[in-house]
Amino acid sequence: MRALFVTNEKDFSNEILKEVRKQGFIVDQIDNDADDLRLISHFKYDIIILDTDSGEDYHATIKKIRYASVDTPLVVLSPIARTQAKIKAFDYGADDFLVKPFDKSELIARIKAIIRRSNGFSHRTITCGDISIDTTNKTVFVNGTEVHLTNKEYSILELLIMKRDTLITKETFLNHLYGGLDEPEVKIIDVFICKLRKKLAPLGARQSIITVWGKGYMMKSEPVQTVPFRAANSQERYEDQNMGQAALAGA
Repeated sequence: MRALFVTNEKDFSNEILKEVRKQGFIVDQIDNDADDLRLISHFKYDIIILDTDSGEDYHATIKKIRYASVDTPLVVLSPIARTQAKIKAFDYGADDFLVKPFDKSELIARIKAIIRRSNGFSHRTITCGDISIDTTNKTVFVNGTEVHLTNKEYSILELLIMKRDTLITKETFLNHLYGGLDEPEVKIIDVFICKLRKKLAPLGARQSIITVWGKGYMMKSEPVQTVPFRAANSQERYEDQNMGQAALAGA
């Protein structure tokens, strides 16, 4: 997941940024000004966190974001507890409002809940056919059996299930995993997808990761016709190993 943190309060933001990143988010931080706000239209964010310690100036920021047709969920962090300030923020397009001081764990819980709802899910456990993921504990089960994934494998599977039946480009995966920082070559996504398939298929997952040639991948919500899983022969293992080594060299 990728979050945008909009703030002019650097001291306060450091602790929040640390906690959000601990949850596996790629986080960009910008100041609350017109030039920096242009970044919002350049990347696809899962959540925007708007922090302010200066009265009600954040209302203008919310308006700029929404007038730019950016529909990313937005959370306001503010010391202003007045009811009218909250109502005005919601009227301009905020999705949640948290009054300072607050417990960081509450902010994380609210962020995760908002992201789930924005993708059409109300519960922390999301099921797609035979596959279930717990977005809080970051665990994966296929037909009741837990599948052990790396952090990046989990992030890819979570995105595929959150955006089920939707094409996701390899560039989107890279942005989701690395946030534009030290990104490896795009073919690393093929390696991650290959490893995911080999972990899911033996447990009977009928929801397949579909390749859209030249574009990317998608997870189908309905079962698709599959062939019985078999162990790769020596030639296939050799090819997979070479592909993985070449891609991971730049990861």
